[in-house]
Amino acid sequence: MTLHRAASDRTASDRLVHDPEAGIERLVEIMARLRDPEAGCPWDLEQDFATIAPYTIEEAYEVADAIERRAWGELRGELGDLLFQAVYHAQMAAEAGHFGFADVVRAVSDKMVARHPHVFGDESRDKTAEDQTRDWERMKAAERAGSPAKGTLDGVALGLPALTRAVKLQNRAARVGFDWPSTTEVVDKIAEEARELAEARDRLTEAEVFEEFGDLLFVVANLARHLKIDPETALRAANSKFTRRFAAIEAGLALRGKRPEDSDLAEMDALWNAAKASERIAAQDR
Repeated sequence: MTLHRAASDRTASDRLVHDPEAGIERLVEIMARLRDPEAGCPWDLEQDFATIAPYTIEEAYEVADAIERRAWGELRGELGDLLFQAVYHAQMAAEAGHFGFADVVRAVSDKMVARHPHVFGDESRDKTAEDQTRDWERMKAAERAGSPAKGTLDGVALGLPALTRAVKLQNRAARVGFDWPSTTEVVDKIAEEARELAEARDRLTEAEVFEEFGDLLFVVANLARHLKIDPETALRAANSKFTRRFAAIEAGLALRGKRPEDSDLAEMDALWNAAKASERIAAQDR
């Protein structure tokens, strides 16, 4: 490589680092090339919105996973993958004559400016985060009011994770006054639903048990909302904890020359409790 070429490459690289617009432009060009009917990638050319949507959801989850694990090096790559999904959908939309990536950027920029008058306008900055959240919801409601008439729950995306969608539906209903007065009533309802399910499961059909269990989960999501907890994040944390403690069971059994299938519940329970105790001690030491 000549010195001139090396210097040129460094300049291009520096431009991408310090000039986000140049980086985005390059990514958009790469996407257009991948979808080029003459010289593009056969796999990319076969895709449409429906086939790419699952990858978009997967990439969003991988971003959340990297954040939860505080894997900042991985997060950079995962955010890039998620950004690529946005560019991918915009490219397909442009091909269909709907809109392009620049329209996407312009729309979200305009929306953010409009919804933050305390930052970009003349509105008072002496507001709490709670005040701003209420303002945000009012603005969203006003935008919906300007659209054709819709029901209170219309527009909550069907593709959301079920617990997340449950909370969003409940939030919408709560804004028009349909909500439990306090957390106590929600906890009581959970106990009632669980008791009814336990008592009636032997006389209910499989479909009825399925429905009752769904009702129980819906109320649990409502409790998360009242406690201001994101149920998806809480459940992911519980999954991680279970994985960690079960790995401790397997490690403890391995020291005894055993595998889980060679053990019994009492032995595994004892190792589980030991793992819990170790975690508590470690937490106290931090």
